[in-house]
Amino acid sequence: MTLLPFERPLGTTVLPDGRVRFRVWAPKPEAVGVRLATGDHALSDVGFGVWEAELEAEAGEDYWILLDGTRLPDPYTRWQPQGLRGPSRIVDSAAFAWTDEAWDGVRLRDAVIYELHVGTFTDEGTFDSAIAELPRLAALGITVVEIMPIAEFPGHHNWGYDGVYLWATQSSYGGPEAFARFVDAAHAAGIAVILDVVYNHVGASGEKALRAFGPYFTDTYSTFWGGALNYDEAQSGGVREWVLQSAEMWVRDLHVDGLRLDAIHSIFDGSADPLLAALPRRLRALDPRVLVIAESGRNDPQVMRPQAVGGLGHDAAWADDFHHALRTLLTGEQEGYYEEFGTMADLAKAWRVPHIHDGGWSSFRGKRFGAPAPDLPPEAFVVFSANHDQVGNRALGDRLPRGLQPLAAFCTLLSPFTPMLFMGEEYGETAPFQFFCDHIDKKIATATREGRRREFAAFAAFSGEEVPDPMDPATFRASKLTHSGDRKLANLYADLLALRARMTAEAPGPAEVTAFDEDSRWLRIRRGPFELAMNFSDKAQTIPLTQKDVVLATAAPTITTTGRKLKPRSGIVLTDGSPAPSRKATS
Repeated sequence: MTLLPFERPLGTTVLPDGRVRFRVWAPKPEAVGVRLATGDHALSDVGFGVWEAELEAEAGEDYWILLDGTRLPDPYTRWQPQGLRGPSRIVDSAAFAWTDEAWDGVRLRDAVIYELHVGTFTDEGTFDSAIAELPRLAALGITVVEIMPIAEFPGHHNWGYDGVYLWATQSSYGGPEAFARFVDAAHAAGIAVILDVVYNHVGASGEKALRAFGPYFTDTYSTFWGGALNYDEAQSGGVREWVLQSAEMWVRDLHVDGLRLDAIHSIFDGSADPLLAALPRRLRALDPRVLVIAESGRNDPQVMRPQAVGGLGHDAAWADDFHHALRTLLTGEQEGYYEEFGTMADLAKAWRVPHIHDGGWSSFRGKRFGAPAPDLPPEAFVVFSANHDQVGNRALGDRLPRGLQPLAAFCTLLSPFTPMLFMGEEYGETAPFQFFCDHIDKKIATATREGRRREFAAFAAFSGEEVPDPMDPATFRASKLTHSGDRKLANLYADLLALRARMTAEAPGPAEVTAFDEDSRWLRIRRGPFELAMNFSDKAQTIPLTQKDVVLATAAPTITTTGRKLKPRSGIVLTDGSPAPSRKATS
């Protein structure tokens, strides 16, 4: 099939003869050019809204795209060293000095994911400073780091979901070369890198610039965060390629091992070959080991089913129901979308398949919700006791109380699903993770600040005055990790992850829920030769157990004639086989 002009490589390409090819999809203006240090240069119209030329230029040189004489950043920019509204910079990805030739990737069944935000992970908030933490994560048992979005966003600090230029590596984090060094160092440490990407909208600060190029947006749909991208209407081909080629760029040029796709339920595409199906095919054509993990708000197993049976072919999806079932049992919170959770039966169901809502009635939504997923392997579900949303979207960005963390970790890390940790939880980080931004447009900044306060005004525990101002730099600084915590908790995480590796080898496949008691609030699970018990009560509970040898306990149990008496909010693992070396961590 002959490629259309917008299906050929877009953006800047440094050619072997030393020149640079510029190719831009811009069907709206009548004339398109490039401004270099040598002056303005016209691009030729090659059809289908594409303009191109090969010019005397070099890597490291700044440039602008000219639309009918107006200068704007390149939609395919790899680097915005002066920020969102500065010039673009030519990057030669072939010049990166990679040392990861022997890297063989990480299988999903072996994935232990660690979600981190570059700006708050270290004091410096850069890729280079984050490199020093990689050996510690590898020693703990982390096999994958998931980086919150790094596409160029407004200002210096942001969660990343206001990104505009999907090909550009955030300048305040160090730009593309620094990110390449981070990925290379992660591979050297035995850690894969998954990048969180946002394809449902762009930050409002960049909409005007993109609209000047062409129909990037549609009025047919809308998202909670901004204009919906045009994936299925007239002239959508250039928009689809802007996204698909950006995904390919991260994998091909920056050696990323996979993508986490943000809120795919807000990606609207009625095409016969939807973007969300085309994307994993395109990436696996580059590297069959690539992982594609979705955040889907629909509990839809079609996301993870193979394309051969009508699915989208993603490897895994976040399982929010597991988190909600766990958190409500631990905390008793039942406001908002937590209202439908809070029973032992919920958590027992989540241990079988994390879609608690699998086609039944949802009182919160007022409709049937979700679909059954009995055919999917456990690793297709990413589970967690915390993530950036579930911490940061709380009014104060507070983490789970210290006394609840051991049982939360026990339940998450010893499940048969793919576990994810949120940065700092592995040692009991005390710093919150609050909602912060640094908008460069006054109206957007004001709307964000006021919207945040309105969001929590109705909650009993908060008043608008207490909600941190997301635009205050102090909110960002307060969210930086202190890297200090609780040694006992850190030891427990190490033991749990070591035991998880053993369970993955000796007891692959789903877990069996053998019993639970709604009134006494305990749950018993079987995984191969391992028997797990969890007490969610605030009182000690005796749980009937058949195994004898304690492999791990979050708090020392008492032997009784009928089983083991577990302390409040604690967990235990037993087996009839020889126990693995362990500190039998207590907290």
